[in-house]
Amino acid sequence: MLAVIRRYSILAARWMGSVMTFLVCVGMVLVCILSMQGYAMYERAIKQKPVRCLVEQLRSDPSFVTIDQLPEIYVDAVVAVEDKRFWSHGGVDPLATARALGYDIFTLSFAQGGSTITQQLAKNQYFTQDKTLVRKFAEVFAAWELERCCTKAEILEMYVNTIYFGSGYEGISQAAKGYFGTTPAKLTDAQAVMLAGLPNAPSVYSLDENPTLARQRMRQVLDSMVKCRVITEQRAQELMDQAP
Repeated sequence: MLAVIRRYSILAARWMGSVMTFLVCVGMVLVCILSMQGYAMYERAIKQKPVRCLVEQLRSDPSFVTIDQLPEIYVDAVVAVEDKRFWSHGGVDPLATARALGYDIFTLSFAQGGSTITQQLAKNQYFTQDKTLVRKFAEVFAAWELERCCTKAEILEMYVNTIYFGSGYEGISQAAKGYFGTTPAKLTDAQAVMLAGLPNAPSVYSLDENPTLARQRMRQVLDSMVKCRVITEQRAQELMDQAP
């Protein structure tokens, strides 16, 4: 009896091993196909609007805010909550992207994110918001192109000048003026941290519509900043007490 059980256990283990090998092979083939389709999508987008043309177009807007006009705490808050390795990666966070793509491929749920600031900029400027794996691969290729052609400061500038903050405000200049009646350079520390959290879900966190949720989001931003060691717990609480 034990010999029979042992034999069936060995067969079951071999069968499971074969199934797993098959699934891995299918996954690898699927990744290759999707990456080729994504590269073709990226090439079409970049040909229509080369990166340097995009930079010139965005910077020509009179309301464009350069990085030296942004409060340092705002920059720290954006990086901490959106992409903590922004200053060191090459446009894509390998661990986050691999985890997200692996989950999406095998569940077909398209539920995972993993996008860096550079990828978000690429998606917003070159592609639709449709959640497809092909577009995700195109976004990765475009992010690499942005990092090749632009400095980190330029990428961050373009990102904060084009993201949506809710209540009809697009870009940090409109958000600072619309919500607080001031310019980005004159934001208080608490106001700057508040604005850093809104683009995650602008319709949900809009200060005009949901001030309570906006403050909850501010708390999350401050927690991220503490984890990244750009502020202390004490300073985070001080800023929370000053929340708009």
